[in-house]
Amino acid sequence: MTEPKHGIVLGGGWAGMLAAHVLARHLESVTVVERDVLPDGPRHRKGSPQARHVHVLWSSGARIVDALLPGTIDRLLDAGARRIGFHQDLVTLTSHGWQHRFPPRQFALMCTRPFLDWMVRDRILATGRVSVRQRAEILDLVGDAKRVTGVHVRDMDSGALETLEADLVIDASGRGSRLRHWLSGLELPPLDEDIVDAGIAYATRVYQAPPGAAAGFPAVNVAADHRLRRPGRFGVVYPQEDGTWMVTLSCTRGAGLPTHDDDFLPYARTLRHPIVADLVSLAEPLTSVAVSRVGANRRLYPERLDTWPEGLLVLGDALAAFNPIYGHGMSAAARAAAALDTELQGSGGDPGATRRAQRAISAAVDDPWIMAASKDVEYVDCRMNATDPRLTGGVAARQRFSDLIADRAMRASAVCDVVTDVISLTAPQSELASSRFLSLMHKDRALPELTAPPLTPDELALVNLNPRSTVGVNGS
Repeated sequence: MTEPKHGIVLGGGWAGMLAAHVLARHLESVTVVERDVLPDGPRHRKGSPQARHVHVLWSSGARIVDALLPGTIDRLLDAGARRIGFHQDLVTLTSHGWQHRFPPRQFALMCTRPFLDWMVRDRILATGRVSVRQRAEILDLVGDAKRVTGVHVRDMDSGALETLEADLVIDASGRGSRLRHWLSGLELPPLDEDIVDAGIAYATRVYQAPPGAAAGFPAVNVAADHRLRRPGRFGVVYPQEDGTWMVTLSCTRGAGLPTHDDDFLPYARTLRHPIVADLVSLAEPLTSVAVSRVGANRRLYPERLDTWPEGLLVLGDALAAFNPIYGHGMSAAARAAAALDTELQGSGGDPGATRRAQRAISAAVDDPWIMAASKDVEYVDCRMNATDPRLTGGVAARQRFSDLIADRAMRASAVCDVVTDVISLTAPQSELASSRFLSLMHKDRALPELTAPPLTPDELALVNLNPRSTVGVNGS
């Protein structure tokens, strides 16, 4: 393709804004086309219903964003976001038991999604290199099977139709993307699509944390045990930037979900351990229950087409959407933005540059895709329509190996470090099959299994709970 000068990004969410910022580093002008009116503060918007549930930005994604927008991590922390060191600042009941709280290897930033989106969006728009066309609906792509040259849009207020021209169009319009329909309009063959759907649903309430607990009490995570072969139930209590706790209860298909305020605490008591319910019962609710039922893993494979139009890219949830419970979506989008940045630096506008960039973006989401999808396959009643051989073959052997790693990681520090690197997307998943890691699995000293949450007396005092355990807090 010729050297691009103007870029259009479809969607002004997290992935779209990061992509727009990357384009602005290389192109003369960038326009973001967005259906919503983007709020000028940390407020919810209609086009992002999942934002009412817990989100985490893993250290890998946070570092990429900080490299693209220097100082972002410090700005988030200064504004109240909580930095959670894994696993020092987290109390987790894994599928195999309580996780020892080893010294932190990686971290996650915890805050509300509207707050995070706004903080990053505000910095990007403040540069003046990205403009936003709001309340605009994308109708279809302009161009043909060889090249995309823009988009047709409709003003959602006036109904006026308009053609916006661009040298490069990026679809970052999220789970609701109509890319497959748009491509059919260009007479391109259907994109391959994999879906792994465990029927994940979420119910969330925000609570006022007890004094001192928002900053001094660890994040809490109670997972389901897939080995029980029944629908799973999960619960988390995560600190937010405004001194509150966000409590999200979730389930796989068949487990039911609390949809009314009066059902929230009773449902929390059905989890594998009462710690989430105990914390909820001591805190003041600030919101009613918010429910979402969109949690399927879905991936498109544009890189498989024999022909891919120059001037078109897809990333974010429009390309690969994950079960949000693993917290990989935002970091995967950041990885895709970094891959795009690298490709734009080296392309020079030569023929085939778009195709190479799309392959790099698709490769960037492969690890989070296979981690989320292969985990969800383990739950009963999971519905799968996938061609990825890593999901369709050798499932039993893979699950046995995964269970072995999970059992070791919760009790052995060095093994836990490697697993945390992989889960945080800091190291490739292939590291779990390396000879170094397999040696660690045999050699690393495993601590005794914990029988209760590893909370210190001081932490218990913050929330007025009776002591259950003070073992394993520092990996001792």
